[in-house]
Amino acid sequence: MITNDLTNLLKIEFPIIQAPMAGGITTSELVATASNNGALGMIAAGYMSPIQLREQIREVKQLTTNNFGVNLFVPSKFEISENKVEMANSLLNRYREQLNIHEEETTLPNTEDASYSYKEQIRVVIEEKVPICSFTFGVPTADEMGKFKQHNVTTIGTATTVEEAIYIEKLGMDAVVLQGSEAGGHRGNFISSHEEGLIGLMSLIPQVSDNVSVPIIAAGGIMDGRGLTAALCLGAKAVQMGTAFLTCEESGAHPLHKEAVMYSKNGDTTLTRAFSGKWARGIKNIFTMEMEEHVETVPIFPIQNALTQSIRKASANQNNKEYMSLWSGQSATLARIETVEQLVKRVMDETRKVSGGDEPPTNVFP
Repeated sequence: MITNDLTNLLKIEFPIIQAPMAGGITTSELVATASNNGALGMIAAGYMSPIQLREQIREVKQLTTNNFGVNLFVPSKFEISENKVEMANSLLNRYREQLNIHEEETTLPNTEDASYSYKEQIRVVIEEKVPICSFTFGVPTADEMGKFKQHNVTTIGTATTVEEAIYIEKLGMDAVVLQGSEAGGHRGNFISSHEEGLIGLMSLIPQVSDNVSVPIIAAGGIMDGRGLTAALCLGAKAVQMGTAFLTCEESGAHPLHKEAVMYSKNGDTTLTRAFSGKWARGIKNIFTMEMEEHVETVPIFPIQNALTQSIRKASANQNNKEYMSLWSGQSATLARIETVEQLVKRVMDETRKVSGGDEPPTNVFP
């Protein structure tokens, strides 16, 4: 059994966190089973309404008595450019026609509604006494941090650079997820630019470790005991694994999504704004490749996300992977179809084997 200040803080047996993957992948069963097997399960509330979040929290509580957490998307102010929306729709209409989509005009999100929903999500987390809350695309306000501390909620920020990690620590958060450029899904940068945030995980961990004192959680390309061992050696206290959990039997990922990950080859992932308007890593398909030349005309998140929703949904319903968002990290070729229990046990067994003993190594640098 491995313990350190972070595992003690999170009350978990192993230094493994199941990454919160929004959009239906992170089922209640996935979250609870991760927690029941010594890891930390995380609800992905990014696209949930406050009501949906409360329902899933209660579902997970029925399935586990162990600690679990919730991840929230921090909204930022955005403006709707009618010209960009019109240009985007003119591009997307061809895909809607190919998928035989007949719908009324898309209802676009607005800043006020997004902010209200986020604040209500925070209220739900506190009212339901969820012990851990992590954040992506930004950080809570000082007032919100005060509420979390008042209710003894452990807070975790997401950073892609040293600058962002320092900011998270200064805000008073308890830990930081370092998202390397290898990570699947959306990029979590909120201060640094997209380009500045594309740092490989194994380069990022020691840089941040030398500049912050809060525990580090390494994310991006970690699929087995080798990755966990390397992260611990470089200064991390735990790892957050997404793609590895995505192909688990308890995952709610579409079968075609799991298949795309399982049969991917080296170099099959790409960074794209095509689906949501925010940079994200996933497996290439017709949609991402054809939209590459139109990247400058794609509206920002969450506008583009709303505009492509019907395309992604129809593509999934029609078992057509070419227009689905197939989020995946760069180590997808290491993915396996297994249960969460098997995944956690395998990673820990491999970690002990790699380290040559019962205990994996820890950071050897002061």
